[in-house]
Amino acid sequence: MTEQQGDRRPSGELEASILAALWAAARPLTPGQVRDALDAGLARTTVTTILTRLLEKGVVHRARQGRGYAYAPVTDDSGLHALRMHAELDRGEDRGSVLARFISDLKPEDEAMLRALLEGDEEPKP
Repeated sequence: MTEQQGDRRPSGELEASILAALWAAARPLTPGQVRDALDAGLARTTVTTILTRLLEKGVVHRARQGRGYAYAPVTDDSGLHALRMHAELDRGEDRGSVLARFISDLKPEDEAMLRALLEGDEEPKP
């Protein structure tokens, strides 16, 4: 393994860092602004590549700003996890079986929280 390969970030870490920078900003950011916010010595092209991947995943949206684009998250952290859960559910052949297995594997406190949410309790107890 080369030194460069040994310095690679774990999968998803850079995406998570970029999303955190976007969530912290009160406005859409250009790739250069994201790079500056991260203060991690990344190339702008690297940040642009990750933002493009996030766009393809439906996690961010972009709008023209000058000659380039500015990016903003489509949802907050909880919403992102929900999007991921929906994506996993959509991959299954039998949604009912996937949901049944998911529920059967929940911790009792999570099952109680889910039950409260389904019954309309807006602020279930953890």
